[in-house]
Amino acid sequence: MKPTDIAVPDYFHKVVDCQWACPAHTPVPEYIRLIAAGRYGDAYMINWESNVFPGILGRTCDRPCEPACRRGRVEKEPVAICRLKRVAADFKDDIRDRLPKPPEQKNGKRIALVGGGPASLAVARDLAPLGYECVVFDQDPKSGGMMRTQIPKFRLPETVIDEECDYILNLGIEFVGGKRIDSLKSLLAEDFDAIFVGCGAPRGRDLDIPGRKEVAKNIHIGIDWLSSVSFGHIDRIGKRVIVLGGGNTAMDCCRSSRRLGGEDVKVVVRSGFEEMKASPWEKEDAMHEDIPIFNYLVPKEFTHDNGKLTGITFEKVKAVRDAKGRRDLVPTGEPDQHFDCDSVLVAIGQENAFPWVERDIGIAFDKYDMPLVDKTTMQSTLPRVFFGGDAAFGPKNIITAVAHGHEAALSIDLMLRGEDISRRPPLIAKMLSQKMGIHEWGYRNSVSVEERHNTKWAPVETYINSISVEAELGFDLKTARAEAERCINCDVQTVFTKETCIECDACVDICPMDCITITTPGDESDLRQRLTAPAMNIDQSLYVSGSLKTGRVIVKDEDVCLHCGFCAERCPTGAWDMQKSLLKTAHAGAGCKDECRAKEVA
Repeated sequence: MKPTDIAVPDYFHKVVDCQWACPAHTPVPEYIRLIAAGRYGDAYMINWESNVFPGILGRTCDRPCEPACRRGRVEKEPVAICRLKRVAADFKDDIRDRLPKPPEQKNGKRIALVGGGPASLAVARDLAPLGYECVVFDQDPKSGGMMRTQIPKFRLPETVIDEECDYILNLGIEFVGGKRIDSLKSLLAEDFDAIFVGCGAPRGRDLDIPGRKEVAKNIHIGIDWLSSVSFGHIDRIGKRVIVLGGGNTAMDCCRSSRRLGGEDVKVVVRSGFEEMKASPWEKEDAMHEDIPIFNYLVPKEFTHDNGKLTGITFEKVKAVRDAKGRRDLVPTGEPDQHFDCDSVLVAIGQENAFPWVERDIGIAFDKYDMPLVDKTTMQSTLPRVFFGGDAAFGPKNIITAVAHGHEAALSIDLMLRGEDISRRPPLIAKMLSQKMGIHEWGYRNSVSVEERHNTKWAPVETYINSISVEAELGFDLKTARAEAERCINCDVQTVFTKETCIECDACVDICPMDCITITTPGDESDLRQRLTAPAMNIDQSLYVSGSLKTGRVIVKDEDVCLHCGFCAERCPTGAWDMQKSLLKTAHAGAGCKDECRAKEVA
């Protein structure tokens, strides 16, 4: 097996599993250390550079980083990364002076952004400081898109949305609220140099079963109903409510129903509990409010009495898998079940709707009526039109929309500079030694033995009847610091220098995870079997040194390394060092482009 080339940026980035899993590649361990040090403003700014909406995402993110967290390999629960992000937002000082200032002079290029949600705002945030004139159009009067209209205020207060959207709009961005774009062809005829479409997936799927038309006034599409609640158009619902669907929208619908008068609220799902698309914590929050979830029930009919909704009849099903593992839901043969209800919220999925995009302007669509979009550049088949967020590839989440926004902004900037947008700047990684002296470290290298901490909740009686009172209060500072200490600092890497190694085996002896081995060379599959503790997770790399003086190699299994630094502290010759890996992802801007080119030339 060839020696590991740690100069390749992807190597250590992949070791930092949380950052690798985050679509926006937020440097998670770096901001968690700052929180532990009480530097909340600094932690917030690191988040703002990458994920753009720390306060919003600290309450609503789908948390792809947490299942990837290395802490989950030594105990059950990962670090509460998302809730720590909220800590940075809740306890920061005034950071407005640290934000980019609107440029005194524009560069003459105009960008239209359709939709005022996270993808469009991320594009505008990246481009406005470079001198681009960004104009954001949205059918709603205020910015934020689905963050404002589809996430209930008891999860995401409007003040947080206003604050973080204003940070972006105050960069000199024009927001045109209450303006629906009905024709892309007309927008193309205006003097815009590029157009970004970030209008989301605005149409909720309906359910066409017997009785649907007869009781239409008592059946609501989930995302439309949430929007109406958000803007105050709806302030009550029937006492007996059934929510159909198993995603996060369904969880928001059922919890909102409890606050608007629903006394008997049920969630009914076609699939099993574990297969539901809702995040685990969203399901937990619903059940915490005494909302039952019924699984493996397929709606067959809306029952009614002369047009008055009386309930829904369900067929009981079970999951059966074929020889290829594909799941199918088949009837169990048990009697149908009937649930009484006064109102139904249909939250069975969302889909895109592009009636305003003419089909004769050069934008190609696939068989699902989705625009053909390059997954790297976010460019459509019409070169100056870009898509991002749910509008590009269907419903995802806020952090994915932000990542799309960064890529699209980079593409727009390169295109309008006359550059090849397919030539993406490479990642830039820097290594900084954390050793300050004998047995002294620039980070806390002891591993906390505490289990994951819970956040505080408001007393249930204070929020269960209010659609706007925040239920989860987040961490207090004492708990936040204790939770931050659970981070294993997996961005502080063990770096080996073979020239100073005397093969004394001290590092092997002291390693608490038995992840270091000195052995004879071999290919990867062979080495994985011959280590002190066999390395069976092939998704994580082996760190292999060059040939030592005896011809042997030193091998470390990155999968189970705790980054505790014991090997470096114990090594008598300093062959092991602890070095913090900082990864810089490319954003729009000539400075980043030039730096990346210099990296390529080097």
